[in-house]
Amino acid sequence: AIDLALKELDVTRDEVEVKVLDEGNRGFFGFLSKAARVQIKLKQRPEEKALEFLEGLIKFFGIDIGVKAFQKNDRVNIEFKGEKVGILIGKHGSTLDALQYLTSLVVNRNFEEYTRVVLDAENYRKKRERTLERLAANLARKVVDTKKSVTLEPMQPNERRIIHTALQGDGKVNTKSIGEGLNRRIVISLK
Repeated sequence: AIDLALKELDVTRDEVEVKVLDEGNRGFFGFLSKAARVQIKLKQRPEEKALEFLEGLIKFFGIDIGVKAFQKNDRVNIEFKGEKVGILIGKHGSTLDALQYLTSLVVNRNFEEYTRVVLDAENYRKKRERTLERLAANLARKVVDTKKSVTLEPMQPNERRIIHTALQGDGKVNTKSIGEGLNRRIVISLK
């Protein structure tokens, strides 16, 4: 019964939820047999789940922002466009990160395979990455000139990673993370 339904819907087993309503039976010597009955429900694709959640959230807030989603490999990319997109970014991307976390929870609930969700607004992530790389280079120069370590403000893990990566090839300075949880920050020091 399941194979027939999959063939009729032209989908794979991974794309559906199956509920067996009646297993049926073979009967007695082929007489009084009863066919199996199953309920097949198409699973929502990850990008569809993400869009549904975010569009509902934006509608709830009453702001006019466009949302576009596409899936690439095991990653769902979502882009926000509009004049008031800054509301969704927040200070240093904190609101965007929170929305990304919530969307990831929604998308990965009831799915066996994990799908990474990345939210961006008006190319904010790329701009922030360039800003952090420039900051890292300027602070490295300052550490070399003053011969004193510099401690940055607390940052999210992805932002700390950008700083560490930007200074990884610098032969004059070291970077390390100190602190716990929300107070984790980077120290740039002379080698």
